This record gives sequence, structure tokens and C-alpha cells, in this order.
Amino acid sequence: MRRLFLLVAALCGCADDGLQRRQAYLAQLVGRSELDLVQPMGVPTRSYEAGGIKFLAYDERHTEYIPDGPPSFVPWVYGYDWYGYGIPPEIVQTRCETTFEVTAGRVRSFKLRGNGCG
Repeated sequence: MRRLFLLVAALCGCADDGLQRRQAYLAQLVGRSELDLVQPMGVPTRSYEAGGIKFLAYDERHTEYIPDGPPSFVPWVYGYDWYGYGIPPEIVQTRCETTFEVTAGRVRSFKLRGNGCG
């Protein structure tokens, strides 16, 4: 858990920049036709239509493996010694769902949800 915190803390600056880049890219698609959306984004993961409004959702999922760390080296009264088994490996999963609202064949807005959008 400690390594996960350090990884997240190290990436915080990059995550904000990545989120801003993603939002800037997606903002270019607002006002375009549904075809202009599907050409660069591909076929949506799922879609839903209600009241003349179509919602197109794209899911991204990533799994990252963080290898284990070495055992801790701690000082003792009479020198140094190895302690414990080290830091166990971790698997971190991220997800980002991008949902576009399409009205009258035009993209009206988008919404991002998840921990992997940046």
C-alpha cells in the first residue's frame, strides 16, 4: 500500500496534465457529427437512446503490475540486519469511461468517469 501511495504521489502532476490533454482532445469532437466521432474513436463499447438523445460510451481499462521490493534493511544496536520479506507485488487497475451525448446527429457534450482518465 505504501508503494501505491508513492506511485500515485509521483504521478499526480502527470495525471492532471494527461486529464487536460484528454479533455482538450475530446472537446474538439463537440459539435461534430456522430460519424466524425466514431471514425477516430472507433465503435463504442455500448450505447443507449432515450428521449431523442443518444449516449455513446467508451471504456478503457488498464492493469499494471508493480513488482515486489527488496527486504528492509534496518539498524540494530549491534549493526544492521535484514528485516521481513520486503514489499509484496501489487496489481493496480485503472478505468476510464468516456460518454458522449449525441442529439440530432451531433455531439453535444462528453463526460469522463473513473480513476484512469488522466
